[in-house]
Amino acid sequence: MNEETPYTISTDPQSLDISLIHAFLSQSYWAKDIPLAVVERSIRHSLCFGVFHQDRQVGFARVITDFATFAYIADVFVLPEHRGRGVSKLLMKAIRAHPDLQGLRRLVLATRDAHGLYSQFGFQPLAQPESFMTIHNPGIYSQS
Repeated sequence: MNEETPYTISTDPQSLDISLIHAFLSQSYWAKDIPLAVVERSIRHSLCFGVFHQDRQVGFARVITDFATFAYIADVFVLPEHRGRGVSKLLMKAIRAHPDLQGLRRLVLATRDAHGLYSQFGFQPLAQPESFMTIHNPGIYSQS
């Protein structure tokens, strides 16, 4: 991305390592047991950001958006051996700076443990959580 970091970020879907993404997500707390076909479909229908180190993918994020008013950031991860090196910040900077994601009325995400990271990029707890509703099926990929 710049000369000061050994990491690059690409939004080219062809550059993504789908096997790596699936392997990570299928073990994550938010997408445990997610099928490969679901990961592939989600990538096809999202603006994806791959983080690369020496041509090897080491991180990922997916933005679900209409490119006009709303975006949801999902499936953000950095492989454990690359954490603590500013990779997550680099990834969030790339997402926030992407030209197709400017001027949106609302940008949201959900996290269990990375509030400190996201607050550095302007994210705050919901001002009116009572206005939001959800249908949440956390075990959907484990059901037969």
